[in-house]
Amino acid sequence: MAETVHSDLHCLLDELREIFAAMADFGSAKLAAKPPILDSSIGLGGDSKEEFHSHQDAVHGLRALREAVKRDMDVLEKFLSDPECAAKPSLSTNAPYLISVWNEVSNAPPPIVTIWRTFADSLRPKSIPKRGSRKLPGVKVDVVADGGKCWIRVNTTKNTRLLAEFREIDSYLTDSEDEHSGEEVRPSLAPKEFDNSILRMGRSLLDAARRNPLPTSGGIPSVTLRLTRLDPSPSNPREYDPRIAKTIQALRDMGVSVVLGEREPDHLLQTPSTLHRRLEPTIRINLDLSILIALVSDITHSPLPASPAEAETRYIPSSENREWKRKRAGATKGLDEGSNEGSRWEGGVGEHSRALANQALQEMARGLLHELHDRLAAASSPSLEGVEFWTTPEARDRCLRIVLSKIGGPNEKRRVSALFPGETISVSEAEDTYWASSRYPRAFLPLFPIRIFESQVPPPSLQPPPLSETGRVLSPFLSLLARTCRDILAQEISSSSATPPSPSPAKRKEDTPPICGGHEGDDSHTTLEESEVIERAAVTKANPRLTAHTVQSMLWGAARGWTTLTANKSSVKAILRDIRGAEGGYGWFEELQLETRGGGGTSEAVVEAAAFWVVDPRSLAEGMRSDYEE
Repeated sequence: MAETVHSDLHCLLDELREIFAAMADFGSAKLAAKPPILDSSIGLGGDSKEEFHSHQDAVHGLRALREAVKRDMDVLEKFLSDPECAAKPSLSTNAPYLISVWNEVSNAPPPIVTIWRTFADSLRPKSIPKRGSRKLPGVKVDVVADGGKCWIRVNTTKNTRLLAEFREIDSYLTDSEDEHSGEEVRPSLAPKEFDNSILRMGRSLLDAARRNPLPTSGGIPSVTLRLTRLDPSPSNPREYDPRIAKTIQALRDMGVSVVLGEREPDHLLQTPSTLHRRLEPTIRINLDLSILIALVSDITHSPLPASPAEAETRYIPSSENREWKRKRAGATKGLDEGSNEGSRWEGGVGEHSRALANQALQEMARGLLHELHDRLAAASSPSLEGVEFWTTPEARDRCLRIVLSKIGGPNEKRRVSALFPGETISVSEAEDTYWASSRYPRAFLPLFPIRIFESQVPPPSLQPPPLSETGRVLSPFLSLLARTCRDILAQEISSSSATPPSPSPAKRKEDTPPICGGHEGDDSHTTLEESEVIERAAVTKANPRLTAHTVQSMLWGAARGWTTLTANKSSVKAILRDIRGAEGGYGWFEELQLETRGGGGTSEAVVEAAAFWVVDPRSLAEGMRSDYEE
């Protein structure tokens, strides 16, 4: 009996269950824009350890929609399972709206960028909202589709509700006429022109679209308003009012695409064929601090262990060396996360030895320099012609301070001194010094010279180009990345003017380390005293998981349109969260979209330049070797 009385609620519950199950399989690459991240990191079995673009993040907002569907399912199930529900009035539920939103999500033109995004109703805020902060008021868009070009808003207003608005307006008009018949004329609440809540929604959507152009083309997103329950020609004459049709026409005159009614099952769009995307690095590579450390690491250059057992025992230092390292722990606590050296002794010798052994095993599975060489050869030529390596002044300076502060071993110090030699050292001499005693032949990679960007951050006028050096169309993701990085760094500038920086535990006499050109085993090339503490890199105000120099490196790569090579996975994930929060998605190729629509069957792989190239870290390890002698 309960099912007969509340058959409409049972139907809604069945639909919610269906879409809840469908959401579990939604969000593949063919529907969601993925960030162009080339992940070369490997597990000990030789496989990629994790995805940067997990299913839960495949479509931003999908999780929130699924949770809302689950909440309504629970409410309906609880109500309908009540033996007394037949005697109760029908339950008010948000299910019709949720079902309509899902229908738009599953059938909108791909890729779906985000679900349930609120766009600011004024100019885009200069700062990125912190986690847990109250959301800014603005204009809600249910689905951002077609790579950001199409905004869809679902409205479930019924005729009866709009008629109630009209009656209220009519009452203002009547009151105004009555007041004019008296001697005193008071201000009238009656609108001076035709208006209602639906028209106001349309205007706010159009205004928000104009304020949020597409990041690359600058085009204005189109606005579609689906009115699921508004009928200009209802069968019930009591629900008819010519102003409903007038409202719909006014929306269309504004430029809003108005669609009436729910989607019919036989009108569903066909899912496009799976897109095969192949990422490759640019031939100019932006190196962050973690990679500079990896390039001088003992693990990268030493002969490979003969077995996993040898890898595990190679980095267990002697008891005398352990005691000396413990005394040096105070000098290493100040290092930042970008170098992977900051907490090497805080977890104990055993933990650090295991970490180094794991890196050695990863090196056995796939050498870091081999990975760089092969990827770059595929992107350029077998001779690596045209390949260049760049880094920021801050990354260079921090690398020198870290390696030369007694943390690096003699060979690691020699390599870092060669990477950034003095003016009196020729490129050929530096290259000879760097590759000496390496298991790789000289010039295995064209590292020399590593070029230094002219400033800490690029000028505001420098924006990502449309094409890479090899003619590849660059993803809009780079523009979003550059804009997010600039927003984060802008907060650092504004806050530093108000709050002076705290003094470091040990102030260096010079802002940058001296140019190093010493010989192997010669400590004359460093001015750091053994008791001196390396200053920790300050985290940013916008995101405590990011340091300013890390964001600077990311910004230079994005602004130049070059791939940023990094071993710092946590920072890449952190900036992705900020991009999703500030931009709502990752951008999308028009060329890729055309590829998916070009025809049936599987499409050919589309080559895309990677914004990030992520590899496994290689820490400074020479001083941890069991055969190391100070």
